[in-house]
Amino acid sequence: MTEHAATPQTLLAFDVAGGGCAVAVRRAGELAAVRDEPMRRGQAERLVPMIEDAMAEAGLAYADLDAVGVTTGPGAFTGVRIGLATARGFALALGIPAIGVTSFAAIAAGVPAAQHPVAVIVDAKLTDIYVQLVGADGQPVTEGAAMPPDALAAHLPPGPVCLAGDGADQAEPALRNAGREVTRADAPPRPDPALLAALIAARPMPGPDAPPPRPVYLRQPDITLPR
Repeated sequence: MTEHAATPQTLLAFDVAGGGCAVAVRRAGELAAVRDEPMRRGQAERLVPMIEDAMAEAGLAYADLDAVGVTTGPGAFTGVRIGLATARGFALALGIPAIGVTSFAAIAAGVPAAQHPVAVIVDAKLTDIYVQLVGADGQPVTEGAAMPPDALAAHLPPGPVCLAGDGADQAEPALRNAGREVTRADAPPRPDPALLAALIAARPMPGPDAPPPRPVYLRQPDITLPR
């Protein structure tokens, strides 16, 4: 592991918060391996084998890693928990930090600068969507929120709206019905693993006492308790 690196040079990053399982490895500051599979369920079984494949392709041992990175949500509750638990396990076993970025930031990283600010819309799997407006500097303009698509027009600032994310199909009709001008970002609907790894690689290394990444939950889980 690199000692005293200002930013992680060799790292493992993954996303299982949404509709896929994505892994990337950076070695000495360069992308070394990528795995990306769309899937609605089964991430718990696929994540570790995909990590092992990517690490082997990169020619790295786990002891070579400076850090591990993960998306913290919002997204599917199970996927968010799987990702954070796996990242925490690697961090504890290897004595390296875990670095978290939101799904909003990870998706926005794939949007061309000319299309910012962008409304990142994440599919919440039910009637709601998750939304955050992200600026050209990658920083949030609004707080992340969960809402029905019909509330989106009132939530966003006035003017044309550029949409990104896998919830854009739900958001666009509601915005057009409200009279808003809508465009779609030239970006993948879920986090690109290579861009996710680059985003995490640009973050400062957390100190030894830094808390682990925390999940971003914008609504309560949809659970029916037994009677």
